[in-house]
Amino acid sequence: MTFHPTLPELIARARSDLRAGVPVVLGGSLVFATETLSSERLTALQVGGHAPYLVVTSWRAQTLKARAYDGDLARLRMPQDAPLAWVHAIADPADDLNTPMKGPLDALRGGDASAARLALRIIKDARLLPSAVMVDLSEASDFATENVLTRLEMTPALEEALDTSGALQAIVSAKLPLEVSEKGRLHVFRPEDGGEEHYAIEIGTPSRQAPVLARLHSACFTGDLLGSLKCDCGPQLRAALAQMGQEGAGVLLYLNQEGRGIGLANKMRAYSLQDQGFDTVEANHRLGFEDDERDFRIGSGILARLGFSQIRLMTNNPAKIEMMQAQGMHVTERVALKVGRTAHNDAYLRTKAEKSGHLL
Repeated sequence: MTFHPTLPELIARARSDLRAGVPVVLGGSLVFATETLSSERLTALQVGGHAPYLVVTSWRAQTLKARAYDGDLARLRMPQDAPLAWVHAIADPADDLNTPMKGPLDALRGGDASAARLALRIIKDARLLPSAVMVDLSEASDFATENVLTRLEMTPALEEALDTSGALQAIVSAKLPLEVSEKGRLHVFRPEDGGEEHYAIEIGTPSRQAPVLARLHSACFTGDLLGSLKCDCGPQLRAALAQMGQEGAGVLLYLNQEGRGIGLANKMRAYSLQDQGFDTVEANHRLGFEDDERDFRIGSGILARLGFSQIRLMTNNPAKIEMMQAQGMHVTERVALKVGRTAHNDAYLRTKAEKSGHLL
């Protein structure tokens, strides 16, 4: 046994470093998360003879009117004297309507974009804006050692680790009497890399031999806790628990995938863009995200760990059913959950129906 961190642990360390503004070395490249890049480190790049470039997703490139020669992303040359505010504005669309012209933007074409692609994936997992500032290094290993930086090798194992939903450890479970049922039990699951915990709330003693009434609920701080009228999450959470209580059995998974997987800060950025007139899908795209960045493998993994193989899924999202089925979880019935429509979220719900296929 060694004390060296495993690959998933190194990835977790890289995510943490990027959130703190510390660069990581990925293959032969130095990678910064654009959002957390500081003026001091930008100046060090500019005076150090490096040739930094910006990486954005194809969605963000589309907004910037930049060519995404690499398909799912674009690598943009950075002017040598680019100020930090300009660099941040490439990643953050908050002021796009006031300053729509940020170019001309010169997109790189040719060469290997695989490091840039993996950098964006790690940055997304860190719940940061999906954009990187990168520099190609001639002696990447020595640079990482000299500057005490986390280094990830560009290997098939790295791609596989990023593709794999992290193994979950069952940490603890305990009885938890609830308003909807005195026979409640809360299970806590933690990813092996130390990431965000996820929870399963078991109502009654549901049979493992019959389909269980189940709800995969993504955390929504604004709706679940504050009673936000901009979404239907809070009413859905309470209605799901209430129906499980009425039936005497069920399991609700509370997954820490805020904002359809982009995190609370980015969700608030999307809300700000909605205030400017964009719908929920358009806002995600302007930020550089897909419509939905959640990983539903987490939910199927928890259900399997609890001994369930068949579920009656409470959802209005057909894609969620397909994803659960693809992970080997048999969905015997879709149970509709149509609650919480308000004057504040009517347009939001219509967009989910028209653009994301929700059955509302």
